[in-house]
Amino acid sequence: MNDLKKIGLGLTGFGVFFTLLGVIFVFDKGLIAMGNILFLAGVTLTIGIQPAIQFFTKRRNFKGTISFGLGFLLVVLGWPIIGLLLESYGFLVLFSGFWPTLAVFLQRIPILGWLLQHPYIRSVHFALISIYFHSLLNRDICA
Repeated sequence: MNDLKKIGLGLTGFGVFFTLLGVIFVFDKGLIAMGNILFLAGVTLTIGIQPAIQFFTKRRNFKGTISFGLGFLLVVLGWPIIGLLLESYGFLVLFSGFWPTLAVFLQRIPILGWLLQHPYIRSVHFALISIYFHSLLNRDICA
């Protein structure tokens, strides 16, 4: 892994952290906006500029990109709750294909992997995987 990918993963992590901090501090729009900027910069550095542009402009990701962008705009304009809800929907649409890979990665982290084996967490994980495969089937049928 090169240095840009390491920096990108760090920025992505800080982006998620700042967004969660913004939610904890009663939807502070500054922290949420900073989290969004760091997250997008991190994703761009992790996968590269050209692949990031291609990822966000793919036809099947268009709905997620638009809702994430509108959510970001609403956060900046002072509507953090509605903006964050719209961003969350866009995030789920955009990154639903990465849930299985992310789950395997998280289960290999020492303490977190043990927590993810809890029956309640496993049922939530199973529900997310089911939603992912259901969305894949709907895309294939509708396309």
